[in-house]
Amino acid sequence: MNLDPATAERYLRRAFRKMLAVVDRLGDERVNVQPHGDGTNSAAALVVHCCGVTEFWLGHVALGRPSTRDRAGEFVATASVAELHDIVDRTIATAVADIDRLDAGEGNDDSGGRSHLLDGDGSDGSAVLHVLEEIYQHLGHMELTADALGERSPPAA
Repeated sequence: MNLDPATAERYLRRAFRKMLAVVDRLGDERVNVQPHGDGTNSAAALVVHCCGVTEFWLGHVALGRPSTRDRAGEFVATASVAELHDIVDRTIATAVADIDRLDAGEGNDDSGGRSHLLDGDGSDGSAVLHVLEEIYQHLGHMELTADALGERSPPAA
């Protein structure tokens, strides 16, 4: 079974849409607040990190683009709600193009990063699934962050 690019895109968009819903609930007043002080992550930092994860694993690891990623900086990043919407929009646009390139067989294994994928599966599909795994994990962290800041999500219908 191969991973359909449209399916990957739907899941990617859904995760980022849910992240932005958390960001919108928190607003500019709380989006940069670390819920339990140093050593915990603000929702803004988690969004910036997930955008970095997406670019790094799809662009650098899977497609071989050069990377200037500052992973440590992602966790201390601050941004307004509007800035987070912009970075997510740019990340999604690039990621969708990257997934299409991978589907077209343009994957590149020169970075060596593919060896870190689950069970050494260096396939393009595994790289895409790794990104989805990471961003959904951090979506959960963001929900907990919002809860800790007193901004719980509305109950499911």
